Amino acid sequence: MPEREGVREGRATASGGRERAPSGATATPRPRARLDQPRPPRRRLLPEWDPEAFGRLSERIARFLGTGRFIVWMTVVIILWVVWNVFAPHSLRFDQYPFIFLTLMLSLQASYAAPLILLAQNRQDDRDRVNLEQDRKQNERSIADTEYLTREIAALRIGLGEVATRDWMRSELQDLLKELEERRDGHGPAVFPAERSAVRDADDR
Repeated sequence: MPEREGVREGRATASGGRERAPSGATATPRPRARLDQPRPPRRRLLPEWDPEAFGRLSERIARFLGTGRFIVWMTVVIILWVVWNVFAPHSLRFDQYPFIFLTLMLSLQASYAAPLILLAQNRQDDRDRVNLEQDRKQNERSIADTEYLTREIAALRIGLGEVATRDWMRSELQDLLKELEERRDGHGPAVFPAERSAVRDADDR
């Protein structure tokens, strides 16, 4: 036993003098990442938002901008704005002629309305693309099902053409009965081999 301990110490010093961590209850366990649990989210400097919720909001705004109600309300607001800043007392006017603040507000509205409309159109294009892809797959499945049914119907027709019908069986049975009657009357060969041998014996006598 002392010899083994000496060999172990010699290997440790030969490998660079590093000592092994003690094993057992005194060893500090290393933290292990669990694979069955998601990692905690990292902190980000930029604000986070839900793209789907933002897209739905942009579509609502774009739909409202494309209605007659928005045009009516915007016209009413502009008329009230101009009338107030023209006929109101001078101390209460907040945007005198040439209505620079009104022009700034309309420009700001247009600068926000254009990207929102484009975003709504992109989302609609994505939905149309998905619908077209689903329609294409559905058409392919329908064509495959139609071809399969066509092959099955053709196979059934071929099979039915080879099946014996009632009329064919009746005609075959009638022909067989006629042949048996002719053989019994002596106009044809004997029906059974025994009868044929009896006829040969009578001829020999």
